[in-house]
Amino acid sequence: MTDASLHLWRNARLAPGADPAHVIENAAIAVRAGRIEWFGPEAELPPAYANAANATAHDLQARLVTPGLVDCHTHLVFAGNRAEEFAMRLEGATYEEVAKRGGGIVSTVRNTRAASEDALFAQSLRRLDALLAEGVTALEIKSGYGLDLPTERKILRVARRLAAARPVTISTTFLGAHALPAEYAGRADAYIDHVCNDMLPALHAEGLVDAVDVFCERIAFTLDQAERVFAAAARLNLPVKMHAEQLSLMGGAQLAAKHHALSADHLEFLDEDGVIAMREAGTVAVLLPGAFYFIREKQLPPIDLLRRHGVPIALATDNNPGTSPTTSLLLMLNMGCTLFRLSVAEVLAGVTRHGARALGHPDVAGEIKVGAKADFVAWEIDSLSELAYWSGLDRCALVVRHGVPTIDKRIAR
Repeated sequence: MTDASLHLWRNARLAPGADPAHVIENAAIAVRAGRIEWFGPEAELPPAYANAANATAHDLQARLVTPGLVDCHTHLVFAGNRAEEFAMRLEGATYEEVAKRGGGIVSTVRNTRAASEDALFAQSLRRLDALLAEGVTALEIKSGYGLDLPTERKILRVARRLAAARPVTISTTFLGAHALPAEYAGRADAYIDHVCNDMLPALHAEGLVDAVDVFCERIAFTLDQAERVFAAAARLNLPVKMHAEQLSLMGGAQLAAKHHALSADHLEFLDEDGVIAMREAGTVAVLLPGAFYFIREKQLPPIDLLRRHGVPIALATDNNPGTSPTTSLLLMLNMGCTLFRLSVAEVLAGVTRHGARALGHPDVAGEIKVGAKADFVAWEIDSLSELAYWSGLDRCALVVRHGVPTIDKRIAR
């Protein structure tokens, strides 16, 4: 049951948009029924709140407060790992050699198909808890490591279970068009038919799908095949997103923009035509520095073009076993700055308001504003730059989701 009483969070250094240039000193936040009713300097606190007889006061002890963090691109639910494959590559094994030894995505598909739902839930919960400990209050979880209806269903059911087990908002994305399963070798069009006509309608009818994604790449699916997936999503009134231009320029971002996608993700090979199409469609550019780092990519996303044309930039972990086995969104802030040369303001926007826009969930604003769900984090830092500066130092003191403290590591001051 939602607490309808008034809660006053006082004595904060408040960055309502996670913007280093806009920090309100000695601020307060008024919360009722899980939503923000007012925020601003305590000196301007309306009498109706300041004098409320039954209000519950919370002292934030002059900590810096930002919106809750949003991880808008993860593949969090999978079984096993690919650490041995990682070691093989370090010793010089090629992608083909790894695949011949049973590695690559097929190994994750094999392990995920074999895992029970409970085992898959237990493995995934550990990864989720690591994200939550760093201030994440909302995230996306994609399917795509089943590539058959029973396992895709199992992955999405686990994602729903995770949302019920922890105080976090989880948006699910069906990524059946992630790779071609072995049983459909040489029959990619037939597999896309199965994705569009069988898998997606069934999973949507079961309430397991919030959005639809497709991996459009030479090693995955073509533009025509991606468009068929998008058409199937449109028939069900589901928003779309796309893994686009990661390894080559195929025009995926323009196709995503044509369908008003929430986001196009990776984008290392994105060109100016794609950038312009994304701007006009309002499609968010989701950059994934963890994958860029882990596979030692050399082609940088076109940051200057995205800036010049005003395309919102989000950052995410891309948590997955093959190319980004990270559970630290804060580390992605540092990598966004060091690898992509983004500013502190840009990476913070990327994991708050722009990340929320890419997520597309009605309860996730990515900023502290009147009417939004009260999702915020109090940090043990002096400046917001520290969130992109430290690596491995626990700075998250308090997490509040929907007005309720969920993690409290505060040390009395």
